[in-house]
Amino acid sequence: MEDIYAKFVSQKISKTRWRPVSPGSLQTAETFATGSWDNEENYVSLWSIGDFGNLDSDGGFEGDHQLLCDIKHHGDVMDLQFFDQERIVAASSTGCVTIFLHHPNNQTLSVNQQWTTAHYHTGPGSPSYSSAPCTGVVCHNPEIVTVGEDGRINLFRADHKEAVRTIDNADSSTLHAVTFLRTPEILTVNSIGQLKIWDFRQQGNEPSQILSLTGDRVPLHCVDRHPNQQHVVATGGQDGMLSIWDVRQGTMPVSLLKAHEAEMWEVHFHPSNPDHLFTCSEDGSLWHWNASTDVPEKSSLFHQGGRTSAFLSHSISNQANVQQSLISSWLSTDPAKDRIEITSLLPNRTLSVNSLDVLGPCLVCGTDAEAIYVTRQLFR
Repeated sequence: MEDIYAKFVSQKISKTRWRPVSPGSLQTAETFATGSWDNEENYVSLWSIGDFGNLDSDGGFEGDHQLLCDIKHHGDVMDLQFFDQERIVAASSTGCVTIFLHHPNNQTLSVNQQWTTAHYHTGPGSPSYSSAPCTGVVCHNPEIVTVGEDGRINLFRADHKEAVRTIDNADSSTLHAVTFLRTPEILTVNSIGQLKIWDFRQQGNEPSQILSLTGDRVPLHCVDRHPNQQHVVATGGQDGMLSIWDVRQGTMPVSLLKAHEAEMWEVHFHPSNPDHLFTCSEDGSLWHWNASTDVPEKSSLFHQGGRTSAFLSHSISNQANVQQSLISSWLSTDPAKDRIEITSLLPNRTLSVNSLDVLGPCLVCGTDAEAIYVTRQLFR
């Protein structure tokens, strides 16, 4: 990957997200949002990717990402999601959840709505109220689901001042991330290696299903659902392993793939080309996993500027009884026959790569090295 452009932004970037393009439009990704953390003042910012190819003062290429607007954010930005074309939902380390509205006419952001105490600790050891970080957000207009360090799950609606539904003691451990499986069902991952499925149609406070990594209770940090096959889920955690799950069967992952050398912070299936998957890590790496069947004579060799290293994978369950045509390439991968091609997308290791997002041929990621990287040519 030659064409990945860096922009140094003088703040540690915790989250990056592409603004969605209108369904059916021929637009490509043009605008992305970032959230910062661990700075004296944190911001939610909107950027335009502009035209690439400008030479910087050192004669190297530098991405011409233009800052469109930004707004101060109280606390670290723990998660960031576009609610629609104009609105962005931000999760804060203060326990607050904010919807920011973008005004394209004068390029400003304003607070559209706020739930200031969405997540908080209560109980004998804490004062009557002490804030707990909101660790994850997922949106499906008009609904917003948030999870936090307090083990609480909130269901908000953009036009309601109060939560529509709250599951108070959903988890006794920290909930790290959340995704929709289908509209009334969500899936959470926690700090003891469990996936839990929750159905908002059910009144109780119990999950409808629990899956977990056996043995070590390795914290899971991130989760993503396959865009076409809602039963296929990918997770990553503290040990850097990539786990693929089929929530229809068993309580264990279908396959475990040895990946990064430190915490995996985010995993994303490509939204329109889900045989491709992307991960980023505390170890400073950003990887593109290609499980598509059209790679001739694939080997599980890892490409990074000529350096290759094999990686371990093992398949746990036998998928032979499921119709092959319906199987995601992620479930049918028999490591003895099929291999997954992994490409490192960053030219050299950096500080932690905290977040990534993919849309069409474009990828954006943000790092603790105060840099944002963008490429518009993922599949060249």
